[in-house]
Amino acid sequence: LQAEAGVRDPQGPMSRGGDMVYIPDDSDFSSFRDQCESLEGWHCRYNKAGVTVWSQGQEESCTVQKIKTRISCKDVPAETLYDVLHDTRYRKKWDSNMIETYDIGRLTVNADVGYYSWKCPSPLKNRDFVTLRSWLPLGNDYMIINYSVKHPKYPPRKDFVRAVSLQTGYLIKANGAGGCILYYLTQVDPRGSLPKWVVNRVSQFVAPKAMKKIYKAGLKYPEWKRKHDPGYKPWVYPEQNTLPSVSLAELSVQHADSLENIDETGRGCAGQERGNPSWGG
Repeated sequence: LQAEAGVRDPQGPMSRGGDMVYIPDDSDFSSFRDQCESLEGWHCRYNKAGVTVWSQGQEESCTVQKIKTRISCKDVPAETLYDVLHDTRYRKKWDSNMIETYDIGRLTVNADVGYYSWKCPSPLKNRDFVTLRSWLPLGNDYMIINYSVKHPKYPPRKDFVRAVSLQTGYLIKANGAGGCILYYLTQVDPRGSLPKWVVNRVSQFVAPKAMKKIYKAGLKYPEWKRKHDPGYKPWVYPEQNTLPSVSLAELSVQHADSLENIDETGRGCAGQERGNPSWGG
């Protein structure tokens, strides 16, 4: 992840050596937690009804901002929300923007590679990701982080624009009262045809709605899970994981500037990188 002292790679903060893919270690999770909990360098953009949104970087910039969101989830234990964010079968029930998601393969007991695609409003093309995801339970707190990678069997598709997660993740903190605090931190380049300042502006308004949707999903999850293979949680019980193994050598870092820049609307901004305000994952 991006260290507080500076960016390791402006095209991919989680990459340590250009195109060398690596599995996040304790220092990366610690850095991610610090970014979630720190207020230094963050600008509050929204604070209402238990949801707060911050941004880091300038809205008018030609690069996408980091967006950080926090929501208080009353009556949803931290471990329940952790299950919700892992459970791809349940995601179809609450993520109305999702087209498809699935796990591609496992790297270790707490890291895998997965695919996610989501709908964008017309005339924009739908987006998709391939990401390396890693997770870490720490007592009553939990973290899940990801960044975009290239997998030779899952190249960009003609019917989607391949988006890039520079760094994205969740920190779930138990609050001791049967509830939890959820942080969501993301820096995603959706590519495509709208200027980055539009992406930055719209992301700040989309974030609160997305967080409330996750909260509601957490409230309904226990009842759903009781009826859908309640003992199956491979993210908790690695022995249940039947995914094929993936080698790090098969993967490389997905850099945003290596992807084709598609002008979907015919109104792209000359001389400027382009993006799209929808985001997901």
